[in-house]
Amino acid sequence: MRRISLTLGAVRLTATLKETPTADAVWAALPLQARAQTWGEEVYFSVPVNAKLEADARDVMQPGEIAFWCEGSAIAIGFGRTPASTGNEIRLVAPVNVWATTSDDVKQLKSLKAGAAITIEKV
Repeated sequence: MRRISLTLGAVRLTATLKETPTADAVWAALPLQARAQTWGEEVYFSVPVNAKLEADARDVMQPGEIAFWCEGSAIAIGFGRTPASTGNEIRLVAPVNVWATTSDDVKQLKSLKAGAAITIEKV
């Protein structure tokens, strides 16, 4: 089981990687550093990883899922409503690959400001 630590400003999450090509690509690129961007209740950040859209890609997420937006080469973590949401769903801008999950409370990300430092490392 592969695990990672994500430090997003003052928030720290631990996640478990899925067995997918996207998870393999992110794992191979670690450690990574980036700057946070926000879109509604979503944090995303560009990383030097390339991946193709996988067969089970989707745009509606569940809390704790960590996604990769292929068109933007960005990792995305939705934790609530975005401008694309209907009702209370977590809807990202486009279909994404879910490559990791965390049981930590992603609602903590609400305090994260755009431009905050992000570090992802292997555990």
